[in-house]
Amino acid sequence: MTQMPNLNCAQKNQKVNSFKLLTLIPPLVIGQRMAYRRIIFDLDGTLIDSARLTAPILDQMLASRDVSGGADRASELEEFRSIHRTIAVPEDLPFAGVRETLGALDSAGVGMAICSNKPQFLCEKILGDLGLARHFRAIIGSAPDRPRKPAPDTAFLALAALGESKASTLYCGDSAIDVATARAAGLDAALVAWGYGTHEALTTRPQTPVLKSMSDLRDAVLQHRSLSLGGG
Repeated sequence: MTQMPNLNCAQKNQKVNSFKLLTLIPPLVIGQRMAYRRIIFDLDGTLIDSARLTAPILDQMLASRDVSGGADRASELEEFRSIHRTIAVPEDLPFAGVRETLGALDSAGVGMAICSNKPQFLCEKILGDLGLARHFRAIIGSAPDRPRKPAPDTAFLALAALGESKASTLYCGDSAIDVATARAAGLDAALVAWGYGTHEALTTRPQTPVLKSMSDLRDAVLQHRSLSLGGG
């Protein structure tokens, strides 16, 4: 069987990496004033703790077969997605502050979209099950005819759906792929401190601002003020 990543280990290291980010990164500022009217979000590791869904699926797959035998990667992927279609989505899957922040931004008229490499149907299912889909004007996931991030195509689709200029749109993610996607699309980017890939993404230059919490994003956008990001 194709070797799968140890997501449980990655999950355990997540809090440690977040602590390091909050204590070691100097404050950063996006512009002089926050003037973003639209936000494009990555999904996994940014808004939801998807490892909590993925790990049980992998455990189920491993328990159902002889791990010493070879398996076709395409069939494994299809099995994974088939289980994903039916697995229950925990109500608390969103990271802290996500529900409140999305609700506040939506109520204030801030347009939001999802830009993810997760398959389209899974993006829609998870956000629908969580009751969060209503906050987004567009949910853009991966599709057979759609280039994956870091190609900017999905970001451009989200931007078009939001009907806003690049200058007034922020891209918020948790990985080097997200940073590269934002830059390829000509968008400002910010990383979340709790993300799966944030620590690695900060090795890229120029350094990308880091959000300490969802409430920091909410308050800065709604109050149209500058925001110090990272530790401090």
